[in-house]
Amino acid sequence: MNPRVKKVTALENYTLEIEFDNGEKGHFSVLPYLDYPVYQILKDHSVFSRAKASMGLVNWDGEIDIDPDRLYLECRMLV
Repeated sequence: MNPRVKKVTALENYTLEIEFDNGEKGHFSVLPYLDYPVYQILKDHSVFSRAKASMGLVNWDGEIDIDPDRLYLECRMLV
């Protein structure tokens, strides 16, 4: 099992800065997902900026989330 999300901050250009429960931090781009119907609402930056860490994943208003394994595996880790 991959680490889970501990903290998230929505940045410009539809990027999430994520801190995982193992202490690693990274950036995850949501841009490639914005054309999928479920994620199109995130094109509204006021919605995107409401990203929250909850139960080990990132979600928006309790309605939309991204798989925590995908977040970890596709995250560009910061050093």
